[in-house]
Amino acid sequence: MHIERETKLDFADVLIRPKRSALPSRAEVDIFREFRFKHSKHKYRGIPIVAANMDTVGTFDMARALEPFGLSVALHKHYDENDLVAFFKSLKVTSAAFYSMGITKSDQEKFDRVLEQVGEAIGYVCIDVANGYTEAFVRFVEKFREAHPRLTIMAGNVVTGEMTEELILSGADIVKVGIGPGSVCTTRSMTGVGYPQLSAVIECADAAHGLDGRICADGGCVAPGDIAKAFGGGADFVMLGGMLAGHDECAGDVVEQEGVRYKRFYGMSSRAAMEKHAGGVADYRAAEGREVLVALRGPVAATVQEILGGVRSACTYVGAHTLKELTKRTTFVRVAAGANELFG
Repeated sequence: MHIERETKLDFADVLIRPKRSALPSRAEVDIFREFRFKHSKHKYRGIPIVAANMDTVGTFDMARALEPFGLSVALHKHYDENDLVAFFKSLKVTSAAFYSMGITKSDQEKFDRVLEQVGEAIGYVCIDVANGYTEAFVRFVEKFREAHPRLTIMAGNVVTGEMTEELILSGADIVKVGIGPGSVCTTRSMTGVGYPQLSAVIECADAAHGLDGRICADGGCVAPGDIAKAFGGGADFVMLGGMLAGHDECAGDVVEQEGVRYKRFYGMSSRAAMEKHAGGVADYRAAEGREVLVALRGPVAATVQEILGGVRSACTYVGAHTLKELTKRTTFVRVAAGANELFG
């Protein structure tokens, strides 16, 4: 047994300290980023915010709605392959959608069949497991990279620098960072395992950037300010689930209670998800997610505008002309527990 004595931080534990700025307006801030990925050598330009590969959020409709803004979607794993073929053939910008997959033999075979039919229409792949620390996962990423040198690969989830380095050296271009911070994830309470998300982002970003890799902060953002904190902490991409839930472009049953209409939103390790996609919770495991009702929020475009406005405003407060500069201009101030929620 070992105890790490250094305090680790979540987004709610800090604020960004304002700094002198010469920016006259939020409109002057450029929040697009450009990357050339380590392994695929692919050039990316866009706003590096990604809708999570949850079956209620990572939908075709969400991808179509976010693409004009320059955002991306990690499609969920459960689409029929014929639907995936049709979608990728219609895709205008390859960076608008990540093909998501697990590491089972059936996942690999399904991907191979889709790829054979759409070719270079797929440029980005998200290899997604709950526990990115297994040898089987690392071996899968390594073999997948050998088989597909041109594809940009995002792989995760992990929360520590050493595993970030291992995944990048094994072929990942982007490492997905986060265990337990999501609004409908109960991994921390069910297993006792996790890592405060801001500290995970800072430490994994430092490890990744030393190897010319990238990270995607996955989970824990409940407001635009949290997205700004993630970018300020070094995240190259930020993945959102709950912040995009409940919109017209989301899947999920609509429920009406006391005259208010809601959409169901649940974690992909929840009982609801496993009953839908796996026939129930296997007898050797427990559900590690929950289901909630989110009031219908209309088209996602208004929420996107709010998110992008918040990030631009954060940049003006610290004098960052571009999103790339935000990390260099960020100083975090620790606050008393709950101060963010108490004082807004």
